[in-house]
Amino acid sequence: MHIETLAIHAGREPDPATGAVMSPIVLSTTFERAADGSFPSGYVYTRSENPNRAALETCLARLEGGDAAAAFASGQAATHAVLQSLATGDHVLLPADSYWATRGLAMDVLARWGLAYSVVDMTDLDQVAAHLRPTTRLIWVETPSNPLLRITDIAAVADLARTVGARLVVDNTWPSPLGQQPLALGADLVMHSTTKYLGGHSDILGGAVITRTKDEFWAALTKVQVTGGATPSPFDCWLLLRSISTLPYRVRAHSANAQAVAEFLHDRPQVEAVHYPGLPDHPGHAVAARQMSLFGGMLSVQIRGAAAAAMAVAGRVQLFTRATSLGSVESLIEHRASIEGPHTATPQNLLRVSVGLEHPDDLTADLAQALEG
Repeated sequence: MHIETLAIHAGREPDPATGAVMSPIVLSTTFERAADGSFPSGYVYTRSENPNRAALETCLARLEGGDAAAAFASGQAATHAVLQSLATGDHVLLPADSYWATRGLAMDVLARWGLAYSVVDMTDLDQVAAHLRPTTRLIWVETPSNPLLRITDIAAVADLARTVGARLVVDNTWPSPLGQQPLALGADLVMHSTTKYLGGHSDILGGAVITRTKDEFWAALTKVQVTGGATPSPFDCWLLLRSISTLPYRVRAHSANAQAVAEFLHDRPQVEAVHYPGLPDHPGHAVAARQMSLFGGMLSVQIRGAAAAAMAVAGRVQLFTRATSLGSVESLIEHRASIEGPHTATPQNLLRVSVGLEHPDDLTADLAQALEG
């Protein structure tokens, strides 16, 4: 099936009890056993499994072309489960440009438990190869990266991972399954913050991991999911599944609007640089065009001057909302370095922009007046 059809039908069937086209929300925390002690419904306890979570996980696996999915209460919980499924002494390669809290989990939490890591420029394949070790068990890729939108060649890194028997995990939050299919390019696992494009309305917190095959690592990961308890509520699963129905059409509009905004910003005299893989002069444009079907709804822009100049532009917008997050229907803008703290490597004059579903002419008009001051 095409992804538009999967987004509407995967994981969904009319309710057998009532015939309801929309599945009911099953809020029960526990499920009745039969007289012989078995569980004829297949459900025991909502932390372990729930009908709404099962439907969502089926849908997510189908959208990414995977064998199975595991849903979590946040994107960070999903990332944590992947890293926590490794063994003491295992080595991980992390991207130099990525969501800051991903590195934070490895550096500040799991390193204390014996996880080894190296931070590398994933766009430089020679650097990736040079940092591989016999103990490397996982390579984490984020493409496009946050916040500089650097592009990593997924297929090439997958080949490098196989030389040492490592798994490749791709954070596919920004492109969404519509814009990029990492499993088809050789990745072993895909991670999402479902809070973002999959949820799409700034009202759900969630995460997910999808696997190519249900192997021993997947068994370890789902054990972390259930025993760790960071599972989403039935209502959040239901709401997320509802939102996914419109995902293909929303992501196309996000991408078209972002392209228009990026092109508008590209030649503005107040702008030092625009980071968007849909621009022909972007360093990763050729790779992005090969492995992405859409360039996505995210971009970042560096304002000429220092942090104060960027903050001033963000302070003058009227239609964009100054807020952290991305992937929702409303357009957001933020000074990213001030979010990440004093040790950030993000340029101080950079604004991260999540382009929403407003009319692109209104968005560019707002940015024009903000840049002109």
